[in-house]
Amino acid sequence: MGILFSAPQAEYDIIREQWLADVAQIGRQGVFVGGARVSKFESAWASYLDAGAAIGVGNGTDALFLALKALGIGPGDEVITAANTFVATASAIHHTGATPVLVDCSDGYLMDLADVRAAVTARTRAVIPVHLYGQLIDLAEWKAWSEERGIALVEDCAQAAGASLRGKAAGSWGVMGCFSFYPDKNLGALGDGGAVVTSSPEMAGRLRKLRNHGGEARYQHELPGFNSRLDPIQASALHCKLAYLDEWNAHRRSAAGWYRSHLAGVSELTLPGPVEPDDSSHVFHLYVVRVGGGRRDELRRQLQKKGILTAVQYPVPVHLLPAYAGLGYGPGSFPRAERYAAEILSLPMHAALQERDVAAIGAEIQSFFAASPVPGRS
Repeated sequence: MGILFSAPQAEYDIIREQWLADVAQIGRQGVFVGGARVSKFESAWASYLDAGAAIGVGNGTDALFLALKALGIGPGDEVITAANTFVATASAIHHTGATPVLVDCSDGYLMDLADVRAAVTARTRAVIPVHLYGQLIDLAEWKAWSEERGIALVEDCAQAAGASLRGKAAGSWGVMGCFSFYPDKNLGALGDGGAVVTSSPEMAGRLRKLRNHGGEARYQHELPGFNSRLDPIQASALHCKLAYLDEWNAHRRSAAGWYRSHLAGVSELTLPGPVEPDDSSHVFHLYVVRVGGGRRDELRRQLQKKGILTAVQYPVPVHLLPAYAGLGYGPGSFPRAERYAAEILSLPMHAALQERDVAAIGAEIQSFFAASPVPGRS
């Protein structure tokens, strides 16, 4: 059968001719770092998000790290984020010298403001809400709360490119929004890439310096900086793909609807909530189900035998990773994150997925549970 989990190669086929022409021109001009193509994409991305500026960087992890550095966050500070995020969110905090403070997720996998409030201390400098799996956290109340307390709101939008809620795009709610352009993202480069968006001229200026050894002009180093720049070859690919982003995200929502239809009645699964085709608050970077009865891995193996590739995002919560044992959390600290890590399964989801693929996946899952139902389920 052969159904891919993600398909960045299909997106490449769409932009190939335009992108290769751009690459040839870049080669002739010899501008392989910075230049007009990076500026062109940054301007287009900022305009798309209705943000003041976009600053391209080397990857999504650097986007988070440099955003925190631009805020002056460092040793002695605390930054609150999710226990059920990718490790990069925590590592970006750690490498500033600050301490990651984790909170549990809700039933819908997202952070809840009540948990964040309970985790605040006198050392809290920022909070990083994670728009996990492509679903936006409604940050309207968060924004007012954080501004009132002087706590910086830095969005982790790595999985939410193109999502919006209440007329505001992911990345435009907080003081900064951080994006990853890893190839399988909703807006993915053909290699690594990332960006920070902000409507603060002060933050934009600091970020442009921080990404480029501490200065915007050659040999003028105003800050202790870093080397993290989006290159023009990747910027060109992103600019080509941006024209298709809304169409591809709409297709992902359609695919989510197909899954709900073809997995209806499988009581052993917990599906994402229904999303209307025009509801841009969820762009389904991932389609994540929960598998009951401790049979997630068994189902995954069976699907792989049939050529259906799946993934688990993420198998171990941050607080149980050896790298962050020093934070002082342990098993039982975040029960939802721990329980869901043992149950979640990401099914194929990408812009080239067809309903016949989803129907085949649904049939295999139905067959798996029909042959051996989960005890206690009907």
